[in-house]
Amino acid sequence: MAMNYAGDEAEFGRIPPRHAHSYVRDDKLRWVEQLARLMDSQFQLPGTKFRFGWDPILNLFPVVGGLPSLFVSSLLIMTMMRHGASGEVAVRMVANVALDAIVGAIPIVGQLFDFAFKANDRNVRLLRAHYNEGKYQGSGKGMIALLILGVFAIFGAVAWATWTLLAAIVSLIFGA
Repeated sequence: MAMNYAGDEAEFGRIPPRHAHSYVRDDKLRWVEQLARLMDSQFQLPGTKFRFGWDPILNLFPVVGGLPSLFVSSLLIMTMMRHGASGEVAVRMVANVALDAIVGAIPIVGQLFDFAFKANDRNVRLLRAHYNEGKYQGSGKGMIALLILGVFAIFGAVAWATWTLLAAIVSLIFGA
């Protein structure tokens, strides 16, 4: 049985021969899968099937830790768009990243959420299913600009909310 990037045969199974054109076999996009694995499922908790990557580890550092994760997620989405993800798939990918960024910004709950919700792995699975269904359609340059703006708007909102919360806490503590 073919192994997928996270080593979970049961979830993804074998890629049928009729889909030999699948992006998984395309060296141009193999790095997308490898980077998603690095960010979301690189490590395995010993004695369990639980996997995690650098994304939740980086997000343990408030605000600053979210920047590399957001950059990598945006890069993956833009690359997937360039290689034929439809507008619908792109919206679902952005929703995954937005949910990860917004909930991940909540102290404590967000850090726990980051270990469980793997936006990049989800996006790779979406693209894989999209390719295997034969729905890829070429370049998505129009959506790329929209995605970039959307992701940065989300990050800006999260950064502003964090700053406002910290200012309120400092004001309460020091009465400034």
